[in-house]
Amino acid sequence: MSERIYIYKRYERFWHWSQALLIVGMMITGFEVHGSYTLIGFGKAVQLHSLAAWTLLALWAFTIFWQFTTGEWRQYLPSLKNVGAMIRYYSFGIFTKAPHPFRKTALQKHNPLQRLAYLALLAFISPLIWVSGIAYLFYGDWRQLGIDGWLNLEWVATLHVLGAYMITAFFFIHVYLTTTGHTLFAHIKAMITGWEEVDEKH
Repeated sequence: MSERIYIYKRYERFWHWSQALLIVGMMITGFEVHGSYTLIGFGKAVQLHSLAAWTLLALWAFTIFWQFTTGEWRQYLPSLKNVGAMIRYYSFGIFTKAPHPFRKTALQKHNPLQRLAYLALLAFISPLIWVSGIAYLFYGDWRQLGIDGWLNLEWVATLHVLGAYMITAFFFIHVYLTTTGHTLFAHIKAMITGWEEVDEKH
């Protein structure tokens, strides 16, 4: 048996889908800037990539403010409790229809493995891609700051591309895991409506 509970607030859903749209746009334009393919042209790709980046930074600023004023930041506190159970579930249990070891609630939306993944995203991948991206964007100003002698543009670009591959991998893993609910689109539907069906407490 399952019950329907309201988990994702309106702003949370707006933030999630806006961020997803911006990240997809940055992946498409970013890999064109990198020279992986030609779609809209280098100049237009740079322009749209930069616009999406600044928009995403503004969105993050509002979201961080929202998370701290609502207490939602607690959803991202890492925990090692039951991480082993989550790893076993995603490695084997999900293929044998084993019961999910984590029950979502409005106060605990992310399982322990998700929390660790978000910690890696926030503590390592995001700083890597943002610092390298901003450094790359303003490379013309390095001389004025006196750092052009030790800040190598090629290395900055390489680090930014490395971060882009990490974000892309994170994105596709995230999309795959949205299909692992009790139905193929259950998690996606929950992020649209805010309501999630979870197993009842036993």
